[in-house]
Amino acid sequence: MRVLAVDPGDKRIGLALSDASGTIASPLQVLAHESRTADAARIAALAAEHAAERIIVGQAFGEDGQPNYSGRKAARLAGALRAATSIPVQLWEESFSTQEALAARRALGAGTQAIDASAAAVILQGYLDESNR
Repeated sequence: MRVLAVDPGDKRIGLALSDASGTIASPLQVLAHESRTADAARIAALAAEHAAERIIVGQAFGEDGQPNYSGRKAARLAGALRAATSIPVQLWEESFSTQEALAARRALGAGTQAIDASAAAVILQGYLDESNR
């Protein structure tokens, strides 16, 4: 099952896509944030274009275990996506995905461009690993 992951941000939205078997996540692209409705429409169109059967939206939580400000925004984006597509949309805990992506890119000697898509790949790989257990 092909899965599309979303790492929502205030300025940019990272996207990652799994392979057809739902085993390996790869960065896809970065979108500039416009508005929740416009972002949801573009993400839904990309999900359909890539034949994704599920959309995962990364949601951050605070130390209290509750969604933080970014996590609440992610939940609103997930709601907009549900309204924009019939593809199932699921929230997935994503705290520290950007830091993990940065560390991995630095270890490879890569720059920080497209970090948002790399963070989405970290989120997606975590989801895929958990789903395939």
